[in-house]
Amino acid sequence: MRLDLADLRLFLCVVDAGSITQGAVRANLALASASERLRSIEADAGVPLLERRHRGVATTEAGEALAHHARIILRQQALLRGELQDFAAGERGTLHLYANTAALTEFLPRQLAPWLAARPRLRIELKERTSAEIVRTIAAGLAQAGIVSDAVEPHGLRLQPVAKDHLALIVPAGHRLAAAGTVDFAAVLDEPFVGLAPGNALQDHIDEHARAAGGALAPRIRMKTFEGLCEMVSHGVGVGIVPRGIASRHRRRYPYQVVALADDWARRQLCLCFRAWEELSAPMQGLLAHLGADPRAPQRPARRRDAAA
Repeated sequence: MRLDLADLRLFLCVVDAGSITQGAVRANLALASASERLRSIEADAGVPLLERRHRGVATTEAGEALAHHARIILRQQALLRGELQDFAAGERGTLHLYANTAALTEFLPRQLAPWLAARPRLRIELKERTSAEIVRTIAAGLAQAGIVSDAVEPHGLRLQPVAKDHLALIVPAGHRLAAAGTVDFAAVLDEPFVGLAPGNALQDHIDEHARAAGGALAPRIRMKTFEGLCEMVSHGVGVGIVPRGIASRHRRRYPYQVVALADDWARRQLCLCFRAWEELSAPMQGLLAHLGADPRAPQRPARRRDAAA
């Protein structure tokens, strides 16, 4: 059978009205057009579907079967339309968002929680990468958007600042640098370090700057969490580098001192990164707008060329 949705709707209108004339009115068709389509439907089915009576029509047994399945099909079509509208409106589906370590740990949790809670049928898959890797992924067309440091070279992508992301050195109480206001990263390369686990985007970033400064960090221990790193530093195991917000939060529990890093690469901002606003899907536009994106904002140049985490 070659019935389309319009045929099914017309047939149900006629069945529910008990009249071809009234059914045509409900279907917004001329009587002649409705009658012709009904004859085509019956010819295609190869069996009578309606009994023409003096005061209207009644379904045959075959017509009852068609009406039953037509209702199921049209109900499923309405459900499908609703689901597709949810996808288009960003209320359903999966969004893939790339972010550096600082964004994942400090910025996104408090920003995403209320937005995602209001959209119970939407999923977000977060992927941790360094800022340089995120830019390469978006530039290659393999991702729509991400959150990066403003120190990264954007390669023609748009960067829009949404939060501060300064890094700080934390040292044990009583350390020789505990009273220092600021310190250059190069001056602490020989210190025993507490690092983050291998593969952590921020740790990769710090290691790159150590190599650029002519040294190489050799952590005494690597921790999976910032809190674990802060606790190790507080016990005198070594020094560490973490986002300033994290340093301030865990300092309430662990006795260590926070020292500002004088290096430009440590005074960062978190930026939304994407190619062009009009190229983003509607759901991604909604998410980025919630995070602080401004579609009308001009392109922001990179602060400096640097592979930042």
